[in-house]
Amino acid sequence: MRLVLVRHGEAHAGFHGVIAGPTGCSGLTAHGRHQAEALRDDLLRTGAINADVLVASMIPRAIETAQIIAPGLGFEEFQRDCDLCEVHTGEADGLPWSEYPERYGALDMTTEPDREFAPGGESWNSFHERVERTMRRLAAEHSGLTVVAVCHAGVIMASMRTLLGMEHPGTGARLQPSNTGLTVWEHEEDGDRWTLHTFNQATHLVGLVRET
Repeated sequence: MRLVLVRHGEAHAGFHGVIAGPTGCSGLTAHGRHQAEALRDDLLRTGAINADVLVASMIPRAIETAQIIAPGLGFEEFQRDCDLCEVHTGEADGLPWSEYPERYGALDMTTEPDREFAPGGESWNSFHERVERTMRRLAAEHSGLTVVAVCHAGVIMASMRTLLGMEHPGTGARLQPSNTGLTVWEHEEDGDRWTLHTFNQATHLVGLVRET
């Protein structure tokens, strides 16, 4: 199974405004849509990915990205999978970030890895366990196929940490996937082994200018 993880385009989400889970996310910026269009056009031009399955997380910024790139992969429809979402924020989804500390207290998930983001949400450790479990589930469900999964930076970084055995938290160095960057994994059933072929391939963004 070949698994292509695609980070969504630039979004309104961030550590300002509201906490952008499935409810709080307001989708892509105009530049984010242009990034996704650039990827779609590159996929159409090169035919580099012969995808059997297209799936996206349940968060609007990933769904919108998948909608834009789908024609470049030959899809009209695609699946949604909650397990591809960013850290589940529980009841804090949609809450203004400015109100989070007052309601839940200051939180650094890497120093308190077993503390939930908010009631009904995930901890740093449970998020990584979910990502690893999801990777293995996708490999089992789509043996021999190519799956394109539109997801989030956190999911891509967690896949690197868990499958490559990297410490998390580590030394302070970080991985930072670009918006619409592609990370390609391959799973071999014989030996249950993962191989990382590409991290953050984003040549389709070369020359893309942000409109003012």
